[in-house]
Amino acid sequence: MSWLDADDEDEDDFDESRIRVRPNPKANRPRTKRRPAHADAQIARVLGVDRGRYAVLVDEDGPEERQISATRARELRKQPIVTGDRARVVGDLSGIEGTLARIIGIEERTSLLRRSADDTDQVERVVVANADQMLVVVAAADPEPRPRLVDRYLVAALDAGIHPLLVVTKTDLADPSAFLAHFEGLDDLEVFTSGHGHMPVEEIGDRLVGHSTVFVGHSGVGKSTLVNALVPGASRATGHVNEVTGRGRHTSSSTVSLRYQNDDGRGWVIDTPGVRSFGLGHVDPANILRAFTDLAVIAEECPRGCTHLPDAPDCALVEAVAEGRLGERGAARLDSLQRLLATFG
Repeated sequence: MSWLDADDEDEDDFDESRIRVRPNPKANRPRTKRRPAHADAQIARVLGVDRGRYAVLVDEDGPEERQISATRARELRKQPIVTGDRARVVGDLSGIEGTLARIIGIEERTSLLRRSADDTDQVERVVVANADQMLVVVAAADPEPRPRLVDRYLVAALDAGIHPLLVVTKTDLADPSAFLAHFEGLDDLEVFTSGHGHMPVEEIGDRLVGHSTVFVGHSGVGKSTLVNALVPGASRATGHVNEVTGRGRHTSSSTVSLRYQNDDGRGWVIDTPGVRSFGLGHVDPANILRAFTDLAVIAEECPRGCTHLPDAPDCALVEAVAEGRLGERGAARLDSLQRLLATFG
């Protein structure tokens, strides 16, 4: 017995093949891990970052050089992108207000200046990429110079393979000779002095041409003032030193690349926020010794695991200085090395 009426039996059978269903691409196609090749990507210099947006320079030194804004691709969310990076960018590269490009990759870095929260912290913070010079700015007074902090800057620079320079400001307030005596053994450290009415802008500028130079220093030492003198229009905020604590205010809150230019050519000034500490938990002590090429050769005669510190037994460096084999400046050179190694320790 059928539940259909007698009149319905003459109708055509229902055929489901007539129903057309749009396929679901997510359900019917396996997900691929392949990413677009982005053959049209251009190389751009990262100038700075602000709240997830990166200022990048496209066609650097070319006829269509322009600054654009970009965001990072999702696959780069765990990779740090810092000032100085050479990034591959795609999307809207016109630079028109309101447009946004996308960073899809980072080129291999030639150097990385890093620091950690403290000496026991192995988590590194990348300060800047691809710099080849570091300009350490320190005041002769107000605030008082901190040789140990300068040592830490030098250790970080030597570990990264970055050439260090030193500027002592406010020399009209105090004689920096005693402070500079700490660094007599560093042959490769070029020192500039600056005071009221005399700022060696041209001399420092000559060292910036053709280089990417990161400026570092304690808050209140005059770093931003120096940057503004070197790069007119930089407009980096300047502050003062607290008369009670003797500490400077953090005026520069971000790291930014600024173009320097004089009659001889161009370079890059990378200004960083002032810091009161510089952790070295990521540093390899062997890189410090390699920076002292003459001492590194003699250190090959040291016992395995030698610390090269004054109390190290049978240290070939200590013996060479005692025997006068390192010349008149040998003792100062060894003292500088030992101070840097002790700072790292």
